[in-house]
Amino acid sequence: MYQNSLEYAQKCDAQDPLKKFRDAFHFPKDSFGNPQIYLCGNSLGLQPKKTATYLQEELKDWAELGVEGHTEAKHPWMPYHEFLTQSMANIVGAKPEEVVIMNGLTANLHFMMVSFYQPTPKRYKIIIEKDAFPSDKYAVESQLKFHGFDPKEGLLLWEPPQGEELCRLEDLEQLLEKHQDEVALLMIGNTNYYTGQWYPIKEITQLGHQHGCKVGFDLAHGVGNILPKLHENGPDFAVWCTYKYLNSGPGSLGGVFVHERHAQNKDLNRFAGWWGHNKSTRFNMRQEFDVIPGAEGWQLSNPPILSMAAIRASLDLFEEAGMENLRKKSLQLTGYLEFLLNELQDDRIEVITPKNPEARGCQLSIQVKNADKNLHQKLTEAGVISDWREPDVIRVAPAPLYNSFEDVFEFVERLKKTL
Repeated sequence: MYQNSLEYAQKCDAQDPLKKFRDAFHFPKDSFGNPQIYLCGNSLGLQPKKTATYLQEELKDWAELGVEGHTEAKHPWMPYHEFLTQSMANIVGAKPEEVVIMNGLTANLHFMMVSFYQPTPKRYKIIIEKDAFPSDKYAVESQLKFHGFDPKEGLLLWEPPQGEELCRLEDLEQLLEKHQDEVALLMIGNTNYYTGQWYPIKEITQLGHQHGCKVGFDLAHGVGNILPKLHENGPDFAVWCTYKYLNSGPGSLGGVFVHERHAQNKDLNRFAGWWGHNKSTRFNMRQEFDVIPGAEGWQLSNPPILSMAAIRASLDLFEEAGMENLRKKSLQLTGYLEFLLNELQDDRIEVITPKNPEARGCQLSIQVKNADKNLHQKLTEAGVISDWREPDVIRVAPAPLYNSFEDVFEFVERLKKTL
């Protein structure tokens, strides 16, 4: 089992089959030039070293080819999003036709709700988890208002039991039973940004469909570190960003999943744009809109190539490493982190993330007694980049693609000194 020693951590790193990928990333350094312990991939992933090369390729083709780069570039710009599709589908467990990279996360959430939130005077309510990421809450509230409903009536919150931090599936079931025939959409943020709880996609999807609801997920804090198996688990849609665990750079594009059962449904409401039009006639400008089957049909605009080039740099690493391997290492890293935190035996901190490894991703959320942010500030001064979330949590996320067991050990050593 785990051991509380630097030698043990270094031995684990030496035996790690994914250890070479650490050298594929740039690590921030302190004022003395020493690499910092970076445990903040749940907020912004590190930059792959090949990102600059991929961007320079596109800048070179733009400089030398101009508009001809759309068809003549090394990676032609017209179909550029297609270069990302298979790798992205592998990460989220989907068929290629179910996935597309486009827009920002919240924009994609709105576009999905245009299609999959179809309220009636009786069935109009939306369920989200109580402590959903604020942007998700704002988005669903604005959709309710757009359709003429009062968010105070139309928004239902899936809450943890009194005095607890984690949501229970049986409470969601009771909420649906209580509001039978009134709920139009379940829109759950998976994995929860604050607690790190991974909500069971298959069970929630089945529960929602049994009650006649459409079901969608925000995978911003899950994509790239859990195995969502979206096709198999069957939600109607999912959205995510790519700048956290997928390392695509600040503000980079998001992703969309639409299950194949909706692929041929041209009658779904959608806000359309020309990039969702039949590729063979897209440039025949006077055609009526002819939607592409599958997720590509939700595209609006031609893609921003520089953002997609950065995404491709990271997805190439994911493709080489393999999500099954990354998930296995993630379980080991968070297990080791949990073990070391328990070894501290300090009642000023408590891990509120589920103890069951299958109910969490890369992140452990450390709740600080009396909400003293000074602890996080002192950790930062000690060369640890983690993340503080109000009112009282330090989020720590050892990303399996570039973090090591020694990172985890050294973090806890510095936390011990800080405490």
